[in-house]
Amino acid sequence: MAGLDPFVELVSRQDDRIELARACLQIAEDAYPGLDVDGYVGEIERYAKRLRARFAPEAAAEDRVIALNEFLFDDLGFDGNIDDYYDPRNSYLNEVIDRRTGIPITLAVLYMEIGRRIGLPFAGVSFPGHFLVRLPLRGGTLVLDPFSGGVPQPETELRDRLKRVIPREALGGVPVAELPLDQFLEPASNRQILSRLLRNLKGVYREKDQPERLLAVLNRMIVVAPESPAELRDRGFVYQRLECWRPALKDFADYLQREPDAADQDEVRAKMVDLTLRCARLN
Repeated sequence: MAGLDPFVELVSRQDDRIELARACLQIAEDAYPGLDVDGYVGEIERYAKRLRARFAPEAAAEDRVIALNEFLFDDLGFDGNIDDYYDPRNSYLNEVIDRRTGIPITLAVLYMEIGRRIGLPFAGVSFPGHFLVRLPLRGGTLVLDPFSGGVPQPETELRDRLKRVIPREALGGVPVAELPLDQFLEPASNRQILSRLLRNLKGVYREKDQPERLLAVLNRMIVVAPESPAELRDRGFVYQRLECWRPALKDFADYLQREPDAADQDEVRAKMVDLTLRCARLN
C-alpha cells in the first residue's frame, strides 16, 4: 500500500485547492504501487493543450463544451463501461485514461479536469444514483453526463432519473414532478467527490471479499471524511478479519467513544470483549 502522507497533505488543503485528479491518482497508488502520478497529470495537461488549439480564445462556453465532447468521446473514444460496470479498474483514474472507459464519477473527474483547463468552470453533481457535471451559463445551468458522451440533461431526463432511484414513500407523497431540482444539483466539493469515489471502491471490494484492498480504501476514507465514525467501525471489522487484533480494538473503541448511543453498540462491545482476550494472549 502506498504511503498516505502525500494524500493527507493534499486533502488537508482548503477544498478548492485540492488537486482532484492528483488525489484520485493517489488513491489508485494502493492498487498500482509505483504509479506515475505526475505522468498521468501531465497526460491530462496534454489533452487540454491539444483541445485549446481547436477553438479561438474568445470562443463561447457552449462551443468549448462541443469541442470537449468531440475530442474526448469521438476522437479519443472515451465511453461509459456498461458491460463491466463494477470492475474496480473503472474507479481508478489511471485505468480510465489507459482503457478509455470508466464509471460516471471517474469520467466526470476527467471531464472536469480537462474542462477547467480550457476555461470551463465545471462542478461535479452528486445526483442520486448517477454522478453528473454542471456548468453555469448566462441565464441558467447546463447539466451534462460524461458517462453518456457529455450529453446535456434536460429537466425531464433528470426527473426520470429521480423516479428510478428514489422510493415513492421517501418523498412523503410529493410527486417527483413537483420536487425542486435545485436541491439535487448542488455543486459537490472536492472532498465529497473523493468520498463518493471511495464509497464505490468500498462497495466493490466488499462485494468481491478482498479485505486487504478494502482496508486501503477505508484508510483513505478516514482521511477524507474523519467526521464519519462508521468508517472507523468498518475498518475495525476489516482489521478483525485480517487478525490485526489491536488496531481492530482501537477502532471499535474510538467508534463507541464518538457514537456512544450507536444502534450496533452491543454488537461492537461484544467484539471488543473478544478482541481484548485475544490481545491479552499476545502479551
